[in-house]
Amino acid sequence: MLSRHLPAAALGLLTAGFLLSSPAAAAGLTPPVGGLQPIDAAAGLEAATGGLGHGISPAKTLRLDPWAGSSADVLNNGLSLEPDNGLAPIGTSPLTQPLSQGGGTKDLPLVGGVIDQLPG
Repeated sequence: MLSRHLPAAALGLLTAGFLLSSPAAAAGLTPPVGGLQPIDAAAGLEAATGGLGHGISPAKTLRLDPWAGSSADVLNNGLSLEPDNGLAPIGTSPLTQPLSQGGGTKDLPLVGGVIDQLPG
């Protein structure tokens, strides 16, 4: 069992002897010592959110209705209901109007407020 590890130990001693007798050791220079730098979590988070913002920004402004403003736009048509007893009419136009005018996800009535909180 010892004979298997003997060549590795001999190689280690030979390498150590070579390093000690090298010109750098004779000149009094020490070999460089590697180490890890301290972790900067704030810089990492800033880089992640900055990259995320650049990736999400096009999705926030993407035009969702490709036929917006054309005669083929199906979202331009609205459905309205007028209840009895003098209540105000209820219709689909407030929901579909931002899309039929060429808006993106940030222009939607309920989703837009949530989308605006994302970076970008």
